[in-house]
Amino acid sequence: MRRHDDEFQDPREDPRPENRNGLQAFELLSSYLDDDEWFPRRIEGKYSGKNGDLRCYAIVRVDLEEFLFYAVAPVKVPEEVRMAVAEYLTRANYGLRIGNFELDYSDGEVRYKSSLDFEGHSLSPDLIRNAIYPAVHTMDRYLPGLLRVSFGGATPHEAIEEVEGGQSGEQPSEN
Repeated sequence: MRRHDDEFQDPREDPRPENRNGLQAFELLSSYLDDDEWFPRRIEGKYSGKNGDLRCYAIVRVDLEEFLFYAVAPVKVPEEVRMAVAEYLTRANYGLRIGNFELDYSDGEVRYKSSLDFEGHSLSPDLIRNAIYPAVHTMDRYLPGLLRVSFGGATPHEAIEEVEGGQSGEQPSEN
């Protein structure tokens, strides 16, 4: 995964007045994750879904007033099946209302991204929740198909049919 050092710098180290809203969002995210028992660490945490443990991380881009949340698959896709996985993820992405899957062709990482632009508005616990939970639930839902295409010899079409059961692109509801 490509990372930029500025994305992971503690924004409190740059207290410019023009970033006040972004700094407040960073603090709110920290409080929200603690209150919701995510037990975050400085860079990333884990979420245990029905289909596997997901590595998750949240970023507040203080300067841009953006919130990004990633749920990362617990496996790397082998190079020889990345084209098939790309098709599977494209089929999965079609019709999703919140967020999208991403595949890093260089190392096989698959992640689901949900993001918000809160420029000029306060980031709220409800907005954070509405970005986090669709990401983890969607990654967990599509993980069995990802594994079948990556390691089980399934075609992208077969895997999507198994996961969606004829309901292509529907966003899972929060439990």
